[in-house]
Amino acid sequence: MSTRDRAARAVLFDLDGTLLDTAPDMGAALNALRMETGLEPLAPATIRPHVSHGSAALIQLAFGERHVRELDGLRARFLDLYRARLACDTRLFAGGEWTLTELERRGLPWGVVTNKPGWLAEPLLEALGLAHRAGCVIAGDTLPERKPHPRPLLLGAERLATHPSHCVYVGDAERDMVAARAAGMVALVAGFGYIGDWEGAERWPQDGWLHTPEDLIAWLESAPPLPPA
Repeated sequence: MSTRDRAARAVLFDLDGTLLDTAPDMGAALNALRMETGLEPLAPATIRPHVSHGSAALIQLAFGERHVRELDGLRARFLDLYRARLACDTRLFAGGEWTLTELERRGLPWGVVTNKPGWLAEPLLEALGLAHRAGCVIAGDTLPERKPHPRPLLLGAERLATHPSHCVYVGDAERDMVAARAAGMVALVAGFGYIGDWEGAERWPQDGWLHTPEDLIAWLESAPPLPPA
């Protein structure tokens, strides 16, 4: 029985910490901002577990409790700095290229559903040569709703012409798993992503844990058949 018949007809990925290792560039932008404000840079290992939670979480990490207006200004400056080095050191995770190629070889379309705004997500994918390969890119500003709401995932399935029950969603945050379950998709944790020890990821609603990107292919080959759409 083929993978298409057994387990899935499409795969959707979160972006930061799942499809792409964006922490080096986001961390560099955050530390550039800290140095602009007279602060010492943070260690990459300190920043990395927070990257999937977006710019507001990174600003909170780097600058702590401040007036909301000051935090908004810092966040705007951070995004300017990040946009200027969007794809300097960002790459697919090790094994990611093989995984995408294998999905394509098997005729399984894939796409991206991220809370990252489109004005960052789309040029990033373009710079890495992935934009033309992705069957869809649903960004954080594509719809009024964002994850953990299921609607972005449902739109991704629609654009891949696949029923949600035949889609797998891979992500590295609890909101990813909540959204996938609410959308009726298989929810797989990208355990190689930016998951902090404090997050209790073992308690997230999920259908499997991927230690490497290549584990996705092994999961697809061993998973039981999904129900008819």
